[in-house]
Amino acid sequence: MMSRDVVTGLGMAFLLGLFVWFLRSPQPVSSTLPEVVEVDFLAHYGTPLLDGNSDDAVWQNGEWLPLDQVWLGNPPAPGDFSGRYKIAWDENNLYLLAEITDDTLIDIHPDGLDRYWDDDCLEIFLDQDASGGNHQYNYNAFAYHIALDGKVVDIAPDSSYQYYNDHCITRRATAGNRSTWEVALKVFDGNRYVDGGENIPKMLKSGKIMGFALAYCDNDHSTERENFVGNVVVEGADKNRGWIDAGIFGQLGLQ
Repeated sequence: MMSRDVVTGLGMAFLLGLFVWFLRSPQPVSSTLPEVVEVDFLAHYGTPLLDGNSDDAVWQNGEWLPLDQVWLGNPPAPGDFSGRYKIAWDENNLYLLAEITDDTLIDIHPDGLDRYWDDDCLEIFLDQDASGGNHQYNYNAFAYHIALDGKVVDIAPDSSYQYYNDHCITRRATAGNRSTWEVALKVFDGNRYVDGGENIPKMLKSGKIMGFALAYCDNDHSTERENFVGNVVVEGADKNRGWIDAGIFGQLGLQ
């Protein structure tokens, strides 16, 4: 009969050999790769003066991006509507420069909360954490409708239409058929946003990625808008989904 010390020694030798075999054996490689985020749009760092023109250095360096995807209506003639835009940012705001050619500017609803989408307006969609998903009656994302008078409207969680004028500062200059919009947009964490609460905008930094889309509602003296033109391709027959589904937004990267 072997002594307890011998048995213990054999056991330790076995464990040591097993450990050495484990170290020398090929180890499994994780199949989980880092998520690759494809950024559709880039915003360059810089602070413009909000005066409704494109003279600022950051706009001179930025690239024009097209506003040319028809979400509602028929493709408009270039003289009826055409649009392009640039994006910039600093620590406090996201900035948008939009150049819109529109032969008729219409604001036929004196109540800014009444059918505001059927007047001419610029619409900015923003999902600060690029999480996608439904945002119809919540602040998972915002859909800011900016009217010709600069008032800003979106849908609140109780399904009412509300002003969010403190979220966006807008300057618009119009010469002939061309309007230049400059917008300074505060970025809020919608998951923590509370109506009437102390909502502090997020500080922005290089590398941040957000969900973003831009569109324009065009009306030419009709009871409803004739065209709704956006900046991203929306698959399927129903392309007017940005006010509900943040999943159709593009990806905006700050650099």
